[in-house]
Amino acid sequence: MVEPDLADLKAFVSVAAARGFRNAASRGGVSASSLSEAIRRLEQQLGVRLLNRTTRSVTPTEAGQRLFERLAPAFGEISTALDAINLFRDSPTGTLRLNVPSIAAREILPALLSRFLAGHPGITVEVTSNDTFIDILAAGFDAGIRYDERLERDMIAVPIGPPMQRMIAAASPAYLQQHGEPRHPDELVWHACIGHRFESGVLAVWEFTRGDDTVRIVPNGPIVASVIDIQLRAAVDGLGIVYSFDEFLRPALDDGTLVPILRDWWQSFTGPRLYYASREHMPAPLRAFVDFVLRDNRSRDAG
Repeated sequence: MVEPDLADLKAFVSVAAARGFRNAASRGGVSASSLSEAIRRLEQQLGVRLLNRTTRSVTPTEAGQRLFERLAPAFGEISTALDAINLFRDSPTGTLRLNVPSIAAREILPALLSRFLAGHPGITVEVTSNDTFIDILAAGFDAGIRYDERLERDMIAVPIGPPMQRMIAAASPAYLQQHGEPRHPDELVWHACIGHRFESGVLAVWEFTRGDDTVRIVPNGPIVASVIDIQLRAAVDGLGIVYSFDEFLRPALDDGTLVPILRDWWQSFTGPRLYYASREHMPAPLRAFVDFVLRDNRSRDAG
């Protein structure tokens, strides 16, 4: 039997772990066709089918599962061993993959990553924006950013970005002149409210808090969007009331195109967290980023 190529074995592990050629190709920065060819070549050399392929899924056969269970830890050890060499470099190299919500992608990461990468020229950062909670490890990410209520218990989490944030409501002067200004969240049921729908399909509920009172409103209006730019433009054009992060609406509030409403009911909450799995050997790019975030937090607190 011809000795299988290590690259083909690694291709098999990546496809089996990702449960698909397309996902494995995306994670590895290669083409799906090259992975398919590697698996075909490996199966031919071993004389056994390793993967069951359908139009919807790719799953290991019994033989493939046994091979995967032996190879995956071995390749993990190789990766860890090679990554340890990064500790002896002036600047680590490698790719850091982050999954973050849209608020972090727009308002927190741009300036932070620019400063981080300026000091770590050997690192490449891949950022994917996603407003739903996912299993970051299963999806091939090194770390994610989410809020406290969305974090799993077995994850390590450190603050990143503003220590506190808030959700606010606003409308255009023209809208308020025509429809009046609500004085209590309950009155929003009589107003056009611009909704936000998450990628999961769930419509975001508006939550207002004052003292011990909490009011939740299901928005009902002329437009529902998952993109804040659409919501913001609709509000500025007088189509209804918008409810979102202060950071998203602040420019429009500052220039007067939107007017704040229900100030006494704005809800504040703890800022986002960078989270990652607890593991003994952390990839060098992730370790460098975590250390950078911790230093940035200390510098901000000292200032």
